[in-house]
Amino acid sequence: MTHEDSHQQGASQPSHSHSFETLAIHAGQEADPLTGAVVPPIYQVSTYKQDGVGGLRGGYEYSRSANPTRTALEENLAALEGGRRGLAFASGLAAEDCLLRTLLVPGDHVVIPNDAYGGTFRLFAKVVERWGVEWSVANTSDPASVRDALRPRTKVIWVETPSNPLLGITDIAAVADIARSAGARLVVDNTFASPYLQQPLALGADVVVHSLTKYMGGHSDVVGGALVTADEALGEQLAYHQNAMGAVAGPFDSWIVLRGIKTLSVRMDRHSENATRIADMLTRHPKVTKVLYPGLPEHPGHEIAAKQMRSFGGMVSFQVAGGEEAAVEVCNRARLFTLGESLGGVESLIEHPGRMTHASAAGSALEVPADLVRISVGIENVDDLLADLKQALG
Repeated sequence: MTHEDSHQQGASQPSHSHSFETLAIHAGQEADPLTGAVVPPIYQVSTYKQDGVGGLRGGYEYSRSANPTRTALEENLAALEGGRRGLAFASGLAAEDCLLRTLLVPGDHVVIPNDAYGGTFRLFAKVVERWGVEWSVANTSDPASVRDALRPRTKVIWVETPSNPLLGITDIAAVADIARSAGARLVVDNTFASPYLQQPLALGADVVVHSLTKYMGGHSDVVGGALVTADEALGEQLAYHQNAMGAVAGPFDSWIVLRGIKTLSVRMDRHSENATRIADMLTRHPKVTKVLYPGLPEHPGHEIAAKQMRSFGGMVSFQVAGGEEAAVEVCNRARLFTLGESLGGVESLIEHPGRMTHASAAGSALEVPADLVRISVGIENVDDLLADLKQALG
C-alpha cells in the first residue's frame, strides 16, 4: 500500500467532529500500512524512489517539500485547530517569517500588539521593516485602539492572547470583525493557550501561529513552529512559500511534537489547575504588588477569556515590591522553578522578561516592566511549587 492509499484511509479516521482528546491521539496518525505500527514512523529520509519520471508514491519526492512524518503532524495540527491546512516549521519564528512574506509586500502595513513575544517584535522591527513593511502598535485588548491603528495599506492585524508576558486578553471575534471590515487578515498567536484551551479560527481568525516548542511539545526537548488556516487557497500559498523558503520541521522533531500532543489535554488541565492555585497565593503575598493571570476575577480580560477559552492556562506573571533587583533576586532564589527561558514544559520555569525573553523590546512601546517576573507553571505537585515561590519571595 502506498502513502497515498494510507491517506485515503483518512475517511475512516476521526473527523473534526470528534472530541479534542480523540483527535489529539488519532488525527493524521492512522496505523502504518506496511507494518501496522500504531504511531507514525520517523521517515528519516531526504529523497524518495520514483516509479518512472514523475511517478511519485503518495506525492513524496524530496523531504523539504513533504515528509510522511511531517505530514502526520500537519494533519494533526489542522484537526486540532479546526483548520483546513496545517504547516510545520523548524521554529515558531520560521513559521512567522514564512507567513509574513506570504501575506505582505513592501509598502504594506501591519498592526502589532503592545505586548508580544520579544522575538516577534524583533522580527518586525529589525528584519521585516528593512524589507519595506511598516508597522504600528495597538493595545489589542481595546478594539478601538486596533481600529485607530489601521492604515489604508494595513494587510495584517497580529494578536497574542493571552499575551507574552503581561497576559493580556484580546477579544478575537471583535478584532476579527475589524480585520474583515479593513480587508486585512487576522493572525492569532495561540502559543500560550494551545488549541485545547482556545481555537481562534472558530472565532474568526484567518491564521493561527504556534511555537510548537512550548505546550504542544510540552517537554522542553524540541524546537518547532506551526501555521494553521481554514482558507484552502491561503493554505496553498503558505505551503508554496514553506517549500520555497525551506525552514521545515525535520521528521524527528515532527515525531517528538506528535508524541507531546497526545497528552496535551491532560497536561493543560494540570497546568491550569496549578496556575490558578499559584495566582491566588500570589495575590495575597505582601511582597507581590500585582498579579497578571486571566483566571483572576479582577483581571480586566477575565470575562472575555472565560468566554473564548476552556480554562486560563499555565502562565502567570507578577510584579514585586522593591523593583528590578528584587525581581531578579526572586528568580535567582527559586529552586524548584528552574531559571530559564521558554515555557510550556512539564517542569516549572521562572524568568525575568526584561533581561531575558523580552530584552529585544527594551526602549520600545513593547518594553516590559522592570519589576516583572514570569513563571511557566508546570505539572509538579502544586504544594511543592507554592512552597518554592514563598521561599523565593522571602
